[in-house]
Amino acid sequence: MPSGRRLDLLDPTPFDWDDADLALGLARTYRWGGHSAWPLPLSVAQHSISVMLLRRVAAPGITPLEELRELLHDAEEGLLGFDAISVIKPFLGEAFRALTRRLEHMVFLRYGLPAWDARAHAAHKRADRVAAASEAVHVAGWSREEVRRTLKIRSEVLLEDPLAQYYGCTPWEPWPPGVACERFLEQLERLKTAVSPAA
Repeated sequence: MPSGRRLDLLDPTPFDWDDADLALGLARTYRWGGHSAWPLPLSVAQHSISVMLLRRVAAPGITPLEELRELLHDAEEGLLGFDAISVIKPFLGEAFRALTRRLEHMVFLRYGLPAWDARAHAAHKRADRVAAASEAVHVAGWSREEVRRTLKIRSEVLLEDPLAQYYGCTPWEPWPPGVACERFLEQLERLKTAVSPAA
């Protein structure tokens, strides 16, 4: 890892990366197969912040620990350096699913995240699907009909980008990796401090 730590993907521990390693990995891991209607692709780091903000709007009473879990919901992809497009996931097999579950478990251990319960996971998936539908249209260039018919996503497509409202950035424009890394790391540090002020 950039920090000098070593991560064994087949036998990971919660101590194999630092926060900056994770932020950089997520900023350099791209959604939609790296394709975009913009000059840059959309990073998993940017997507993760978007989902966290959507959950905050949907549930104003969400705790910092729950926000942290939302921010880190795809963290294993940053460690792996790969975000599999949904349609190919069934072809990757059980071994790949086991690998990603193991990495996710290490992330949850590292950051003290509670396991998803059914209600929280359903709320998370709603936000994740809204983000995906909106990204498909505004970032990847799909039509709304293609999102419903081909991607099988029935969620609403947002008109307003929650990241633009929060950061004042250009709506739906993918951030450069350095910006995505910096903003993800800021959110991670903010939430870790809120969860454990003395840490």
